[in-house]
Amino acid sequence: MAKLKLIISLVIIILLNSQVFAAMGSGEKHVKMSGKVFKTAEKTLLAITLVNDKKWHTYWKNPGDAGLPINFTFTLDANEYEPKKRYPWPTPHKYIEEGDILAYGYGGSNTFFFDLGDDLSAGGKLKVHGKWLVCKDICLPGEDFITVDVSTNGIGETKGYQLSEDELNEKLNELPKIAEKPESLEIYFTRGEGSRLYLQYIFKNPDLSKIDYESNIIYPYLQDPLDYKHEKAYYDNNTKSIYGIIPIDWDGEYEEPEWNLPNDGKFKRELNATFLFSPYKDERSIKFTISVEDFSPTGYETFKAFVAKLKPLSAKLGTNNPEVSDSHSIISILFFAFLGGLILNLMPCVLPVISLKLFGLVAHRDESNAKILKHNLFYTFGVVATFIALGVVILVLKISGEQVGWGFQLQSPGFVFFMLMMIFIMALNMLGLFEFITPGGKSLGTKELKKGVGADFMNGVLATILSTPCSAPFLGTALTFAFTTSNLNIFLIFIFVGIGLAFPFILTGFFPQMISFLPKPGAWMDKLKKLLGLTLILTSIWLYDVLANLIDFSFSGMYINTILALTFFAFYFRKHVSKVFAWNVLFFILPVLVFGMLLSAKGLAVNYGEEQSVTKMENSNLMWENWSEEKMKSMQGEYVFIDFTAKWCLTCKVNKKLVLNTSGFESLVKEKNLKLMIADWTKRDDNITQFLRKYDIVGVPAYFIQKPDGEIVSLGEVISIEKIRKHIE
Repeated sequence: MAKLKLIISLVIIILLNSQVFAAMGSGEKHVKMSGKVFKTAEKTLLAITLVNDKKWHTYWKNPGDAGLPINFTFTLDANEYEPKKRYPWPTPHKYIEEGDILAYGYGGSNTFFFDLGDDLSAGGKLKVHGKWLVCKDICLPGEDFITVDVSTNGIGETKGYQLSEDELNEKLNELPKIAEKPESLEIYFTRGEGSRLYLQYIFKNPDLSKIDYESNIIYPYLQDPLDYKHEKAYYDNNTKSIYGIIPIDWDGEYEEPEWNLPNDGKFKRELNATFLFSPYKDERSIKFTISVEDFSPTGYETFKAFVAKLKPLSAKLGTNNPEVSDSHSIISILFFAFLGGLILNLMPCVLPVISLKLFGLVAHRDESNAKILKHNLFYTFGVVATFIALGVVILVLKISGEQVGWGFQLQSPGFVFFMLMMIFIMALNMLGLFEFITPGGKSLGTKELKKGVGADFMNGVLATILSTPCSAPFLGTALTFAFTTSNLNIFLIFIFVGIGLAFPFILTGFFPQMISFLPKPGAWMDKLKKLLGLTLILTSIWLYDVLANLIDFSFSGMYINTILALTFFAFYFRKHVSKVFAWNVLFFILPVLVFGMLLSAKGLAVNYGEEQSVTKMENSNLMWENWSEEKMKSMQGEYVFIDFTAKWCLTCKVNKKLVLNTSGFESLVKEKNLKLMIADWTKRDDNITQFLRKYDIVGVPAYFIQKPDGEIVSLGEVISIEKIRKHIE
């Protein structure tokens, strides 16, 4: 069969992968297995728990496009043994791996249950052999052997990670329940082109607020000769129903004897197709089986044309946020994008570069209107071109299955280091250590001021890059739409954000009389230039702090500090000591050599480090629990305030200063016994990205209140003590 051939190919690739041999040879394991025999009121059960290393996953019974399911075999007192019953496996997660490969499997900790009947009522040695394929960037075959010594009272457990009996019973009750197909779900099989079938379903009257948008609505179990592909789901607001399609490759041609897809729609034998119905995140899945005797030879094209008019199922459909409701047309979204970009001009991230551009306006105010327009248009081109490039990067990452958000590039140490050095060198220029064409020209007070459209363009590039850590009113709506919409709309929205950011300079380009209030160029500009150099130094310090939070700075800090010091000295030496070419080459090579040493030592790799369970926020007496969805669930019954933030987010820092680090907020927390959680997105964290996407948020800051009944309320990106109090009273 096609799936079998794919699995065989995968295994061959794994066995030929040198990284796999290296990992296997070192004895490295990424899955830990433990076992426990315990008794419920009626049964004796075996619980096998597999714990995956962070970001590694194993595979479900149907692994998807590739992979191998977990397999357990048993020996009881040296004899092959089969438990009386194997319970349904836990509901899997859906993974989109590199190359758009769909996989169903498990990350973290998962427990599998087996009914032992009375076979160990008098005790015995139960041996379990577990085999799996575990994947992250590469896939490794793994296995483990455990022995559960069951005592004469019928219980026993292995060493290592163990759950309590209460926790095991809770997990047992969370397993999919075996039942009939839900009445709200209709399933049809139809034929498409060639030997391709389609499973079509209709899920009537779903509760959109409870839908798990990161999951499938239904997970198909393996069923020869049906090879299920990727599910696509759509929502019809008129019928209040979800319509889904799963393509199916017909693998009957690989069977012996060959079984061709019948033209009349009648299978030569009845197929028992089994599925997990798993629409809601916090509810048990339903495992059901239907008998399939035939399929419709026609009807797929009609269904396809119908769903083509519907919106793909996404978290946006279930939100109560009026800013992203269906009533908004693309025109209003583009207007929001423009307004958001315009407001970015007032954000602290962008002010240093905007100041440089204003400096250029002063320098060019006595030029002709045509030349002023030229300077401002080149700045605008720099802004818009960078936003288009950012759109291309986001599109590529989306196609590759990556989860990205606004400001994602500042989660890259290499990018932050590049920006740090660029801004630092610009600051040295503004402070007079060297000269190149800037918005102020080569030298002040001369006609060289009229040059520099290349610098105008670069100013636009820098303004765009430095604006991405910032969020502004209206911008969140437009960006959410951009990150979840069609490819064309991504570029339209980003272009309008760019036009908004550049709009003040577009206006002054076409109406230069608007800058007539600015003073004429003169000696005062030399002092202003040095003041602007200070603002760039402050920006460098901010980027330095961002970088320090991304990498292991205890190791790399000496390299980075040395590079900055040598860079400063190279420019200082050329300005004040000697302009001899050989000496200058020597001193400029030194920071480059240290940078090479930093790279060879992998000093710019992200340091994920050890995560603390509790954090004390800077300048605050309050203790914050580190965020996870599991911890949120465990805190149900209480009011919880959650802060999604990042070290590079200046808007987050402003909100902390004005709200979260105040005595008023501290008093509110103590008065209402408010629990606090913090989700740090400084480094890339797909769990945070995916959670924010469910609430139509693509960047930070973001704030939430979880109420005692589990309801989660998004407070947006601007908060106040009154706004928080409103949702906890």
